[in-house]
Amino acid sequence: MPDTPMLICLAIAVSVPEHEMILSKLICEEKTMVLILNILWFIFGGGLISSLLWLILGALFFISVAGIPFGIAAFRIAGFAAFPFGRQLVDSRELGETRIIGTGLANFLWIVFAGIWLAISHIIAGAGLCLTIIGIPFGFAHFRLAGVCFAPLGKKPVPK
Repeated sequence: MPDTPMLICLAIAVSVPEHEMILSKLICEEKTMVLILNILWFIFGGGLISSLLWLILGALFFISVAGIPFGIAAFRIAGFAAFPFGRQLVDSRELGETRIIGTGLANFLWIVFAGIWLAISHIIAGAGLCLTIIGIPFGFAHFRLAGVCFAPLGKKPVPK
């Protein structure tokens, strides 16, 4: 039985005119590739470990009332860390949301207490994965996560 992206591709192929068939086939192949990359990332590239560490960090932040916004941001990034391909993190202001007062100060405190260490760990993991040709996409995913470590508050994952 074909997997879900293939069924979606078949449904798209049946419902579009012939001149749009090539474009829809490329979109379906891209979605299938994103799914494959996310599965490989989760199992072999560090997605499981990264997401678990972000979840643990979020749970630790929920111990104090002042840490709740950091915990929410860590949980949001844990989902992105588990399956980063096909998505990107954008500033919530780009989505039309207002930024909470003090987010800049909170991001600075995040960098000092947690962000720099998380970024270093993602950079080391990314550099190690980039030593092999197969690991390069996974290394780049770790580099994207390292960039997020510097300002996680006010970021939202959206499809590319």
